[in-house]
Amino acid sequence: MKGRIHPSAVLDGEINVGRDCLIEAFVQIRGNVRSGERCYFGPGCLIQGPVLIGNQVFLGEKTTIGFSPQRLIREYQQGKIESPWIGLESTTIGHECIIRSGSVIYAGSQMGNNVRLGHNVLIREEVTIGEGTTVGTGVIIDGNSFIGSRVSIQSNAYIPWNTHIENHVFLGPGCILTNDKYVMRTQYDLHGPILREGVSIGAGAVILPNIEIGAGSVVGAGAVVTKNVPPKAIVYGVPAKIYGKIPNSWKKPLE
Repeated sequence: MKGRIHPSAVLDGEINVGRDCLIEAFVQIRGNVRSGERCYFGPGCLIQGPVLIGNQVFLGEKTTIGFSPQRLIREYQQGKIESPWIGLESTTIGHECIIRSGSVIYAGSQMGNNVRLGHNVLIREEVTIGEGTTVGTGVIIDGNSFIGSRVSIQSNAYIPWNTHIENHVFLGPGCILTNDKYVMRTQYDLHGPILREGVSIGAGAVILPNIEIGAGSVVGAGAVVTKNVPPKAIVYGVPAKIYGKIPNSWKKPLE
């Protein structure tokens, strides 16, 4: 297979595209961008460097890699910089990732190998996502958050700023993690939840700010977790209470 660059595509900057890549119509690749071999850039993609893309990466239609964070947009509005694309942090997409149509990844985020994103996923700046993780359609991951390896985040979940999620965690559809204890009524450092290794969160559960869910615990669907949960506990209800312990025969999600 030979690579192809559509004549309507714009490549502007220090760009190095690997062998056998397909760059479709109206793609824009700007700045310092390097991609591996056999990558696909769907119609209307915007890649704003500095960006490093691994081998065999799929970027669906109208995906954006390297979007400018609010800080730089404000500096441009105030006349402090000549463009909102000046001073971006480097963004990395690992080998064999799939990023489906409409997804936006802000500058400064790092994605490991074999990560899969659904459609219309938003990943803000300074987010780290480990290898083999799946992020469902419509998920929002706000900035300065850490997502481990082999995590499964189902559709329409919300992960706020400053959240820490370890390996082998499962988040069901529509989970809401929060980070503002006082709902903007007073000055407060935002702290998202900490989900330790092997935690499972049922659909529609709500985890309050700065709550730690211990390793291997399960939170039932629709629960509202207001207190720390010890390792290997089963909790559910509003507010969530402990109703048992995880059997030793149960394994971690995606293990």
